[in-house]
Amino acid sequence: MLTLPTSVRIYLARGATDMRKSIDGLSAITQQVLEHDPVSGHLFVFCNGRRDRIKILYWERTGFWLLHKRLERGTFAWPVPADGDAKQIELAASDLAALLGGLDLRDAKRRRWYSRTS
Repeated sequence: MLTLPTSVRIYLARGATDMRKSIDGLSAITQQVLEHDPVSGHLFVFCNGRRDRIKILYWERTGFWLLHKRLERGTFAWPVPADGDAKQIELAASDLAALLGGLDLRDAKRRRWYSRTS
């Protein structure tokens, strides 16, 4: 698993993405649909229609990382944005780890926790 600094944000693309797309195609989706700069250093997470594959696009100073996970059985519990018109969902790193580990974030409840805002 990646160790991410707290400055890195994680964005999940809403809906299904064509998993035949590679770095250039996912970068274009990041720019045009999600309206973010793909070389910002943030993580952009995409899922296919069957919810059994995930790709993560990440820029690290000298080039892109493209991580791909395919489940042999089962599906990912892809979150639904609270705002139905949202193009993306922003997650915490712990939520991404839970999603990749098979937890359903829709039923999970986050306890009240102190968090310093910068």
